[in-house]
Amino acid sequence: MRLRLPLLVAALLLPMTSPLAAAAPQLASLVVGGGCFWCTEAAYELLPGVKTVVSGYAGGHVPNPTYEQISTKKTGHAEVIRIDYDPAVVSLERLLDYFWQVHNPTQVGGQGNDLGPQYRSVILYADAGQKEAAEKSRARAAATFRDPITTEIAPLERFWEAEAYHQDYFRRNPNAGYCAYVIAPKVKKLREQLTKEKQP
Repeated sequence: MRLRLPLLVAALLLPMTSPLAAAAPQLASLVVGGGCFWCTEAAYELLPGVKTVVSGYAGGHVPNPTYEQISTKKTGHAEVIRIDYDPAVVSLERLLDYFWQVHNPTQVGGQGNDLGPQYRSVILYADAGQKEAAEKSRARAAATFRDPITTEIAPLERFWEAEAYHQDYFRRNPNAGYCAYVIAPKVKKLREQLTKEKQP
């Protein structure tokens, strides 16, 4: 009996290191801003390989800012999203190339009727690899636009998660005015484009 007790203890510990836990995908993250984060969040949630999209603020000088502070246009922050994705399913290059489709990177000072520095176009890189990939993607995209791309590429210093009511805003409020008239048509168009890409 004494010899069997250690074996029993070892057997009880096995489920803690199960193959299912070891098989969990290793996610990577990318932070971008392309106008209202409700729009970019909804757009990236369509992309296969994207696991979660979190709306937030970055690029400013005020710690842990609120939406009200951002709206004063004095904090330096942009409305951004953090895209958590599975690199085994979708590449960083694909995420960046998609970025040019989901907003107008040639507009100065905002997106559409959303005006102000908080709505600027920006890619915030976490390391040298992301910086290089962003610059290459911007160069490729520049050939497809008539006007110059104004997108800022800058280092990510800190991502601040936005208030809970901003998260999954379009999904939770599809009939709200902004969602119905601005986001819904954009999402419909992007969904159609993604469907065409899948076709042989």
